[in-house]
Amino acid sequence: MFKDKRMRILAIVMGVIVAIVAFRVGMNIVEKNAKAKNSGGGKSAVVTAGNPVRQTITPKYKFSGTLEPVWQADVAAKVDGRIEQVLVDEGDKVSAGQALVILEQTDTNANLMQARGSYIDAQATVEKAQHDYDRAKYLFEKGAISEEELEHAQFALDNALGKLANAEGSVAAADSKVGGTTVTTPRAGIVQKRYYQEGYYAKVGTALFNIADISVLRAKIDVPEGFISSIAVGGRVECVIPSMDNLRVVGTITRISPVAVQPSRTFEAEVTVNNADGKLRGGIYADAILTALPKTNVLTVPLSAIVMRDDQRTVYVVEDGIAVRKVLKTGYIGDDIVEVLDGVTEQDVIITGGLNKVREGSKVKISERGAEEK
Repeated sequence: MFKDKRMRILAIVMGVIVAIVAFRVGMNIVEKNAKAKNSGGGKSAVVTAGNPVRQTITPKYKFSGTLEPVWQADVAAKVDGRIEQVLVDEGDKVSAGQALVILEQTDTNANLMQARGSYIDAQATVEKAQHDYDRAKYLFEKGAISEEELEHAQFALDNALGKLANAEGSVAAADSKVGGTTVTTPRAGIVQKRYYQEGYYAKVGTALFNIADISVLRAKIDVPEGFISSIAVGGRVECVIPSMDNLRVVGTITRISPVAVQPSRTFEAEVTVNNADGKLRGGIYADAILTALPKTNVLTVPLSAIVMRDDQRTVYVVEDGIAVRKVLKTGYIGDDIVEVLDGVTEQDVIITGGLNKVREGSKVKISERGAEEK
């Protein structure tokens, strides 16, 4: 009985030992698998690499704005009247002085005829008053009438002349109203907006059209304080129009605000674009590409070498065949290069290709092509 108990204890001990050994073996396998995952299963990831390069760069910065007409205005009715005929529509090109709409002329024509009639009557009254005055003056000089009678004739003449002047003013006003029934544009451009249809009764000052001269367009951009010394009035600017397949046109800086906008500390600048061919339209977005002064002896790395980690720009540096991640402090970022202010040196070998196979601590092998590119 004692012997059976001893055998059971021995069996339990052996089972525990076997379990411990099995656990240790399993852990070793897990660790090996983890290392293999991080190091490519013991194989080196083939990458391309090169050294950071010092060079002269010319930074280009993009600022967005909206191209607007340099001139645009509402054209309003100068007299009251019902719209009789609309002569243009939205999108039509118009020349300076071109008729846009005709208002009903019945009342204005009648008023003009009445004013002209009153003017003719006033002319006749003046002629009679002048004749009476000349006769009274002759008789006064002969002693046939009193001075009071002469003054009465003079007063009648002055009164007739005043009424004639008023009648002349009424004719001019009525004639102007007749002319005002034809609404014209003060400047050449394009009809951007037509506000009313035929039949609408327009009052004086009612805006009927919006006309814009798009032969010259202007975009306002906000330039950072640190960049303002790099631009000047008269400077050339490349503008890119995203909505027109990235069409590129040349603009000119025509104004730079002398005062910074707070709290952003940016300066408003105006970029003017010639649009004599009418290819562009007002209201479209444009990216103004401003070229800064060249920077010499700048340390750069290819943009393709940059890996974003936790909102930081990093690169992988090859040290003894191992990929080591380095955090960069960067400056200007161009289309294909990045200015490096701190983080790597010219002697470092950075991975530029094959980054999808690389992790921190990965074994790497630089391809012959990459070595040649170094």
